[in-house]
Amino acid sequence: MPRQSPPPRGPLSNVEPLLLASGSPRRREILANLGIPTLVTSVDVDESTLPGEAAEAYLVRIVGAKLEAASTKTFVGGPLLRGDTLQGINIAAAAGAVLVADTSVIDDGAILGKPSSPEDAERMIARLAGRTHEVWTRFAIGAPEAPARSVHEETVKTRVTFRPLTAERVRAYVASGEGTDKAGAYAIQGRGAGLVSRIEGSYSNVVGLPACEVIVALEQLGLWL
Repeated sequence: MPRQSPPPRGPLSNVEPLLLASGSPRRREILANLGIPTLVTSVDVDESTLPGEAAEAYLVRIVGAKLEAASTKTFVGGPLLRGDTLQGINIAAAAGAVLVADTSVIDDGAILGKPSSPEDAERMIARLAGRTHEVWTRFAIGAPEAPARSVHEETVKTRVTFRPLTAERVRAYVASGEGTDKAGAYAIQGRGAGLVSRIEGSYSNVVGLPACEVIVALEQLGLWL
């Protein structure tokens, strides 16, 4: 495999690229649109809820586990430490901080995760139709060498209202397959936008990462100008 060159630094940034520990192309796109250069990997964390676990506690636990996994993951040259390599890229020269996140759809305190089947997706969309729910994204940035705090964790909440939907419309949306791998069984950045009549709060938060809050966190950590 040919050696990769580290991504260029962002034009508005004084920081090395973030290591985005997420398989979500939407999060990567949000960071790219902000001008934040990234390296991308994924972490394997069991995202099952515990019996009786509240939504906030769930997100705190899952994001904490993701940050721990990303901070100790073994790459080509060993654990993720300053000086190790990631597919031929020297981490000391390429990754300034680690970003992890998890997004959940919350309806009346219940966590709506990714649907297990088309029937499950139909139940979720029908449940949300004509009502207001919330989308919570918790993110964490770990920056061992940041001049300010070493870790920033935050949960951002957005209220989303669905228009009333007929059973036929619910089935048609589910049949598109768009929401198969999405929390709450819909994607607001795609056809799912036609289900939504109103949002209150961050749109990018619903997509998967609250853009403004991430920038503010990087500023507080001394990693962004």
